[in-house]
Amino acid sequence: MRICSLVPAATEVLFALGLGDRVVGVTHECDWPPEAAARPVVSASLVETDELTSGEIDRLVAETARGGRPLYAIDEERWAEVAPDIVVMQELCDVCAVSTDQVSGVVSARKVDVSVLDYSPTTLAGIAEAIVELGRSLESEGPAEELAAGLRNRLERVSAALGAVDSSPRVLVTEWLEPPYSAGHWVPDMVAAAGGTDVAGMSGEPSHRMRWADVARLEPDVVVLAPCGFDLDRTLAEIVPLDVSANLLGTPARQESRIFAVDANATFSRPGPRVADGVELLAHLLHPGEFPDPGVPWSRIRL
Repeated sequence: MRICSLVPAATEVLFALGLGDRVVGVTHECDWPPEAAARPVVSASLVETDELTSGEIDRLVAETARGGRPLYAIDEERWAEVAPDIVVMQELCDVCAVSTDQVSGVVSARKVDVSVLDYSPTTLAGIAEAIVELGRSLESEGPAEELAAGLRNRLERVSAALGAVDSSPRVLVTEWLEPPYSAGHWVPDMVAAAGGTDVAGMSGEPSHRMRWADVARLEPDVVVLAPCGFDLDRTLAEIVPLDVSANLLGTPARQESRIFAVDANATFSRPGPRVADGVELLAHLLHPGEFPDPGVPWSRIRL
């Protein structure tokens, strides 16, 4: 069994299931666990974003999509070298990964026999279910059941810790900075599991584009900046405190200094085991007196 993972979250799951030695190819974004970075990289981004702001990235991605051009490419030579017989993909987001059509084109052109597995959970409960399904497909159902049970147990411990809490702060998690996008899919479930009320996102539904004026009108008690694809350092480097202050002027979050930046890649953006870290972090940020700091990266935005 030779597995190529084109989904960073699935790569995390595969290693957690003890299948890391079967992973022969990953994407350029598969950076966890650290040993995944040693695997051959079979994809690359066709747009260079390292030196761009979030606003510039948004415009570049939109222009690329309007032109019908792909955002990613498959390294066909590397693909031939690693010769996978199983490929794990996702159908959630065209901006996040190599498309199914691209993989189908490579498979067809090379006339190879490859099994394609989909890993596309859309809700928090669905993440645990997708882990089990992936494990079942790869004859690792026992480890997958154990991994999913560990995720569910951690969520249950958060719920138990917050059992006596009678408040539910209004929360806005934005998965982009300029423009803001309300985080969707599993993130509203994470907010609910952490004892909050998501004021913009809907469970199982994609994120949607907003304006900062729209965010302010929702009057969130807490704002969490979790731009997809960014770690904490990248997020902090892009935030201009004065702009954040102006955009959120008059909101409870601004008045009470409850605007936070997080490591989105590690704890929010990827539907894998580490979403439990994200729920625990949210529980602490929303209810610091009832839930301890879990020790994952975050920062309060000082205005």
